[in-house]
Amino acid sequence: MVEGAQANGRLQQGGSVIEYTGGSTGVSLAFVCSAKRIPLHIVTSDAFSREKRAHMEALGARLTLIPSPDGGNTKALTLEMIETAKKLASTPGSCLMDQLNNADQLPSYDRMADEIWDQTQGKMDAFVQSVGTAGSLRGISARLRTRDDAVHIVAVEPRESAVLSGKESGSLKIEGVGAGFIVPLWNDTLANEIQTVSTEEAMVTARLLAQKEGIFAGTSTGGNVAVALRIAERLGPGKTVVTIAVDSGMKYLSTELYNPQDEH
Repeated sequence: MVEGAQANGRLQQGGSVIEYTGGSTGVSLAFVCSAKRIPLHIVTSDAFSREKRAHMEALGARLTLIPSPDGGNTKALTLEMIETAKKLASTPGSCLMDQLNNADQLPSYDRMADEIWDQTQGKMDAFVQSVGTAGSLRGISARLRTRDDAVHIVAVEPRESAVLSGKESGSLKIEGVGAGFIVPLWNDTLANEIQTVSTEEAMVTARLLAQKEGIFAGTSTGGNVAVALRIAERLGPGKTVVTIAVDSGMKYLSTELYNPQDEH
């Protein structure tokens, strides 16, 4: 996204990057902007882990924090973060990454799909991925279908805010997914089906991954794996179901996921 903005002239030499984020995109942007010596201003919330916020600040990002009334992510919170970032980006020389509308991210997911295809040696029956911006699901599914149109694509969304399934938006604690509205990069052709997962099921699965498999990951990974296990059970023996472990559990040590007595 940064290089796309540089290439099309939206981000000029000496300019700064502005973005709204639940944390993982912000950490990635902080890494890239640090390496490129680009000032970065992030709009985020205390609904997301303090580790992500500390990581962004450690990499040199400036943060504006939007409080969450109940500690969860909601449609209203997402929209407030977006509007705050847009106001900050009105400063001359500023460039809003606008991840929910930014298609510059999609080519990287083409490459990720190729890696998945190579690692499975083309033996793949289903791909399961949660929807945040919908960029990863869109990029990966489109590329996989050029390889094999029969691959079954499953979109995952939080049960508490299942807007893709036609339900009302609500408050959730699966970080990085569930904007609370249908995101611009989503379209109804991306997935063969939509499955929902609750915050509780996602957290239980993430803890089991750590304890039973040594895979230390976050809540959205737990949601991905919970749904992937459902799909695998339905498809039966001899089938290959692929999903993604999105990020490290180190980002969630202070949250209810790994420290249920603590408040962030």
